Amino acid sequence: LFDFKIILGKNGVPVAENFQLEQSTIADMIQAGQVRVRTLYLSVDPYMRCRMNEDTGSDYLLPWQLSEVADGGGIGVVEESKHDNLAKGDFVTSFSWPWQTVAILDGSLLQKLVPQLVNGRLSYFLGAAGITGLTALLGIKEKGHVTVGANQTMVVSGAAGACGSLAGQIGRLEGCSRVVGIAGTDEKCSILVQEMGFDAAINYKKGNVAEQLRELCPGGVDVYFDNVGGDISDTVISQMNQNSHIILCGQISQYNKDVPYPPPLPPDIEKIQKGRNITRERFLVLNYMDKQEASILQLCQWIQEGKLKV
Repeated sequence: LFDFKIILGKNGVPVAENFQLEQSTIADMIQAGQVRVRTLYLSVDPYMRCRMNEDTGSDYLLPWQLSEVADGGGIGVVEESKHDNLAKGDFVTSFSWPWQTVAILDGSLLQKLVPQLVNGRLSYFLGAAGITGLTALLGIKEKGHVTVGANQTMVVSGAAGACGSLAGQIGRLEGCSRVVGIAGTDEKCSILVQEMGFDAAINYKKGNVAEQLRELCPGGVDVYFDNVGGDISDTVISQMNQNSHIILCGQISQYNKDVPYPPPLPPDIEKIQKGRNITRERFLVLNYMDKQEASILQLCQWIQEGKLKV
């Protein structure tokens, strides 16, 4: 058994010395209701940076404890079961999966997976058909106010990331007439346009982002899927239309700083936001778990139909 432990939490940029890989043993016997699982996939996500602080800034996120095994989204296969609803060979997932090669878990806290829903690609349940896809889909549905036929333009920052690449595609599927991504390399921008169906993409490390945005979004921006915060978001917000909407998914440019979440906007940008009645509400996908099952099935259907590329 190998496990991955956090040995230091602080503000600043995480480094390798903040982590430790250990070899240890687990119990030979499992108790009633438990299963022994072998880990297949672990999801490494931006929110985990918040869990390295004593205060995560979120009620729903607990900080990782020093010298304890890290955890997050994971998928594994059951090797032994004493749980009535799980059998050897079943594939299971949890949002609190320990970063261990083998683990003994409470079977009641695991969700059984159906590989056929994602054409056998199990890792999709941690991405496009998991919490990442749910965040993109429910964010757009609940906070984006996308209307078919309304000729809306959507901009996505962090567009080549796991959530951003899905958000742009889902924005199109839900009815946006134009989708523009912002990413950090020419290669990423090319993939967004040629493979993911974005109308255009901006490399924010090249040229003037504000000028390129004006050129690519001549009618302004109606929906902004914000993954990054900071200067990029300030630039986008300054070109948003009256009564437009920000989907506040993440603020990764701010995660290494000791600031509240969501970070406050600069005074001049806040003035624009309020003056144009631009909504910017905190979005938490876990608040919409009553819509989880139907949303996962929708995501799986789009994947099977080739409408959602991963």
